[in-house]
Amino acid sequence: MPRILIIEDELPMRTALKDCLEAEGHRVLTAADGEAGLKRAVEEKPDLVLLDVMMPKLDGFAVCAELRRLSQPVPILMLTAKGQIEDRVTGLDAGADDYLVKPFSTEELLARVRAMLRRYQRDTKAATMLKLGEVQIDLAKQIAMRGRKELHLTAKEFAMLRLLSETPNEPVSRERFLDVVWGYASFPTTRTVDNHIASLRAKIESDPDKPRWIKTVHGVGYRLEVGG
Repeated sequence: MPRILIIEDELPMRTALKDCLEAEGHRVLTAADGEAGLKRAVEEKPDLVLLDVMMPKLDGFAVCAELRRLSQPVPILMLTAKGQIEDRVTGLDAGADDYLVKPFSTEELLARVRAMLRRYQRDTKAATMLKLGEVQIDLAKQIAMRGRKELHLTAKEFAMLRLLSETPNEPVSRERFLDVVWGYASFPTTRTVDNHIASLRAKIESDPDKPRWIKTVHGVGYRLEVGG
């Protein structure tokens, strides 16, 4: 049974979320501020975190960033009354997997929760280590090395590699990248995917113009070529 942590300072919202999720069969943990929520997330290791942005002690952005700094892989769905693009960018860059802007419907919340739990369960079965020639990548710790030299990959680039590694030698569409890496309610275009792939190739391929590992699948997207 999935365990979901709600970090929300407003009692009515926290109670409504708890009742809604428990009615769906989830086990629910709660915290009323960012500091307590961070502590519970680290100690309890839930399967999903619902994280409000505006909270006392630590705001949601700080909690999210600290969880990622501590290499906590838990999926994070940010709940915010802020709908501006800048706030979405801040949350996603801090390491959130997706976000919902208040007010939202119960049906949409539950759909997002189901999708994120499926994704997390699939991710935990995927390989956490990649060896691409002389480049070694630890997807769990988000560390990439070429020999003894560390490669500086962004959180998005690690997420793209993780998605590619789930189905090695099979194509991943640009739309799938946007769904999983940016969140399906996000705003980037497919060109954003191409730009990030170009950046990733520049870091891990010996010849980015003739990639050995990340291949283009014309009209579809990209695939990670391994084992050959």
